[in-house]
Amino acid sequence: MYQLAAAANAEIEIKKSRFIGLLYPLTTRAEARATLLALRAQHPNAVHFCWVLICEGDSGLDDDGEPSGTAARPMYNVLVHKDVFNVLAVVVRYWGGTKLGAGGLARAYGQAISEAIKNAELMPVEAMCERRFVLQFADESTLRRLCEQYDVSVLDAQYGDAVTLRLKMKCSQADAFTLQAFDLLRGALQDRSDQALN
Repeated sequence: MYQLAAAANAEIEIKKSRFIGLLYPLTTRAEARATLLALRAQHPNAVHFCWVLICEGDSGLDDDGEPSGTAARPMYNVLVHKDVFNVLAVVVRYWGGTKLGAGGLARAYGQAISEAIKNAELMPVEAMCERRFVLQFADESTLRRLCEQYDVSVLDAQYGDAVTLRLKMKCSQADAFTLQAFDLLRGALQDRSDQALN
């Protein structure tokens, strides 16, 4: 899975219609709405602003008046095929006076995003996972310091007979983090990660 290092764009012309493919790295629908509003202001004479948002928990797509399935779906297919995530893809269309038909529209919108991806710098997305550990109060500060060293986020802390910390980390470092935590706390640590997922 990949995400954009920065915004990217490309423009194609088909039968005098201009299709401007734009890609933005973002993660929320609110950011997408703000970007679309800005684009509509920048391109007051454009006839369509078709878009696809793919991000964790908040995705969507819109043909913006084009025949259903001829704009956003082909754009979405390109993003999925290229495995791009945390992205807003927009194609701004200026009408050229010639109808392209459903097939022609689908090819044009897909091609505009394909060309924009060629101009984009893509970075691998690190898969994240959660772990849950139970430890003694006296060991909490030691584990929190280890979290800082590994850039691990403490999502939640619960206090009872012991401390339960719910942590978020890169999956690629989870095993090394857990081993070092056991070593630092001399084995006085319980990994309850499987129970946290149930």
